Amino acid sequence: MSPAERDKPLRVCLEAFASTGTESGNDMSLAGLASGLCRLVDGNEEYIFFAGAEPNPLLQEFMTGPCREFVLPRRTELPLKWKQAAKQLPGAAAVWRKVRCQVRKHRRKDWLLDSAGQLESTGADIVHFPRQAAYVTELPSIYQPHDLQHLHYPEFFSKEEYECREVRYRAFCQRAKLVVAMTSWGRQDLLRNYGLAEDKVAVVPHAPLLTPTPTQNELQAAREKLRLPEAFIFYPAQTWRHKNHVGLLRALATLRERDGIRVPLVCSGHRNNGFPQIESEIARLLLGEQVQFVGYVAPVELHCLYRLCRCMVFPSKFEGWGLPLLEAGAAGAPVVCSGVRPISDVVADAALLFDPDRPSDIADALRRVWTDAVLRGELSRRGRQRALLFSWEKTARIYRAHYRKVAGRELREEDHELLSEPPLV
Repeated sequence: MSPAERDKPLRVCLEAFASTGTESGNDMSLAGLASGLCRLVDGNEEYIFFAGAEPNPLLQEFMTGPCREFVLPRRTELPLKWKQAAKQLPGAAAVWRKVRCQVRKHRRKDWLLDSAGQLESTGADIVHFPRQAAYVTELPSIYQPHDLQHLHYPEFFSKEEYECREVRYRAFCQRAKLVVAMTSWGRQDLLRNYGLAEDKVAVVPHAPLLTPTPTQNELQAAREKLRLPEAFIFYPAQTWRHKNHVGLLRALATLRERDGIRVPLVCSGHRNNGFPQIESEIARLLLGEQVQFVGYVAPVELHCLYRLCRCMVFPSKFEGWGLPLLEAGAAGAPVVCSGVRPISDVVADAALLFDPDRPSDIADALRRVWTDAVLRGELSRRGRQRALLFSWEKTARIYRAHYRKVAGRELREEDHELLSEPPLV
């Protein structure tokens, strides 16, 4: 590399398409990474967040310092009135069935979307795909599949969803210069299932992302707006099947019938196609007056829920990381969660663990925390200490060291230290 090339800023493009109002943990992790990268003003890097056709609202406050957003020029689109007109024609229903069938076949061919010069138009030297979405590009890439849940729980996916994940994940892992897992367990899972070289898969832990500590007025406003019970347990998660809302509901019914304890549950997060099964279980178990789903909440309201709850419960059967675990710890909420890996690795000794496949075990853990103020205080203390070990600025510095290495740039002493440190998880 010539001296002129060494002096040129390293341009890193990060895939950053906005979600459609149903932000997930992956989206919040992207915002967390942006919050860390925007503070790295001591390097010679530019971070270009590729948002596609629309700005990403989650990122706007972090587009400072070395970070900026790249939005494609808007294209004029034709109105869709012709679709409505076409559906009124004789035999239209049969025609549309054939069209939809062809679309599904075409989508299978498009599981590996080509960048078509869009990523390259940012002037980037390398590209980082921090979520499962990725594009075929000749730019050196870093890929982050988050988890291989479909291999562990194939029953949670349709045949097409399973095949799509396999095609995408394997292809982009092979094409990438570096594949990132968030835990050592996740790294071993990738090595074991995808046969990747040891030096190709790195561990970069994530961190909690919370708004500033809510004021008393904000706490009261959240309590009133969301109509929260005086005391409750809290579960923040979209209603995917692996999140195990059903197991949690059965644990609440066990507590009521076995121990005479009625524990109110408040759930936040987008209600997707797994919600009807949860609704049916609530009705079957007669839990309608105990369980409340408040949907997606603003970041400040999420922080308020952590502050106001008696504990945060996390019964998920499988996670690549589990963002609420450290968020709850940072906010001081005692954590009661699944003992499966890597969830147990993330929380270490800062949570009370249970078997997510045994509602009676979940019930036992909840009863202990619900009735024991001393235990809650100890879990809160440990959770705060655990969360302090993680920060998005540290995570961003680890990523920056990998960016420099993948791009063939000279590594600083800090980079060598960060890349040689054993991971926290």
